[in-house]
Amino acid sequence: MSIPDTLTVAQARRITLAAQGFADPRPAGVPDARHARKVIGRLGQLQIDSVNILARAHYLPMYSRLGPYPHDLLTRVSTGQNRDLFEYWGHEAALVDVRLHQHLRWRMALADDKAWGNMRKVVREQPELVAWILDEVRDKGPLTARQIEHDVPVEKNHWGWNWSVAKQALEYLFWAGRVTASHRNSQFERVYDLPTRALPRFVTETADPPLPESYRALVEVAARALGVAAEPELRDYFRLPVEATKPAIAALVAEGVLTPVTVEGWKKPAWLHVDARLPRWVRASTLVSPFDPLIWERGRTERLFDFRYRLEIYTPAPKRVHGYYVLPFLHGDRLTARVDLKADRAAGVLRVPAAWLEPGADPGETAVALAAELRRMAGWLGLTEVALPDRGDLAPELSRALG
Repeated sequence: MSIPDTLTVAQARRITLAAQGFADPRPAGVPDARHARKVIGRLGQLQIDSVNILARAHYLPMYSRLGPYPHDLLTRVSTGQNRDLFEYWGHEAALVDVRLHQHLRWRMALADDKAWGNMRKVVREQPELVAWILDEVRDKGPLTARQIEHDVPVEKNHWGWNWSVAKQALEYLFWAGRVTASHRNSQFERVYDLPTRALPRFVTETADPPLPESYRALVEVAARALGVAAEPELRDYFRLPVEATKPAIAALVAEGVLTPVTVEGWKKPAWLHVDARLPRWVRASTLVSPFDPLIWERGRTERLFDFRYRLEIYTPAPKRVHGYYVLPFLHGDRLTARVDLKADRAAGVLRVPAAWLEPGADPGETAVALAAELRRMAGWLGLTEVALPDRGDLAPELSRALG
């Protein structure tokens, strides 16, 4: 279907869903590395988050696009010298397409200015410690921070940030690209190693490209992943500097990679990627992670789906509106519900603390489709049962569908 110069929101939404891979049929057999690489090629990165109440965030985008896949598949494509993904700072902490390593070296080069304060402080005040730790990784790696720490004080006055000075030094070296993550262990700790040992040879032997080329490459990946997007969204995808994004867009327009378009109701100009397609319909039916690139930019999510989404993990329980770990439910080309989920691994149950219907969605159709998706996700997580929802305006219909 040809794409007009002026798009309705519904058309922009379908273009986005197609660009993200939601318009493709799921694999007929067991998803394998080829399918994983297709998702990686579309998205460019998978955001990492430590919350494991359901499943760690980086496992969910491939599930949303491929359906149930072998749990070791992501490990296989993100570890070893033939890996397709490496860990670094992309949108946030992320598993990034390894082909983009060269285009993120400008960020590595800014470690002395842009890394967090404690990292900069340790390299400034204790350079000999940083050098010693790099030698330890070189001589004994791969190593976790716990394996490498020596007698240094550990601050415990802020939950989640009780890093020793050795950990801070390691994180500086990670930011600077002088060490990388070989993998994550069972405690979700980074295991550090030298890039020359952990990454594919073609990566470490590729020279640094000119800075404008890297900005252009990253904006192009963002544009391809989003299909149609405004400048702030293209910039946000890899958290690029404001002053870098507009020249990159202009260069991509000159090359014919991007075309300016108008989206009805959008206040800012939009850009269409040359590979974007406009399907007549989208027949997805899947849960979407709070950290999925489809909904990273909350303003964009609201404009495309009329769906206001806020993650309430850090909201005190009495003040939460929808729940602790709430996933939007994509049905067709709309987000028709949101559901709070918890994997009770000890009991083998997928618990549903709350289920909510979006305005305008059909409650019966949504409940039946969501029930099927909850059973599918439970099976993928190795759980044998889906509990009835505890609360929410969709709870009665969903209970009937599950029952």
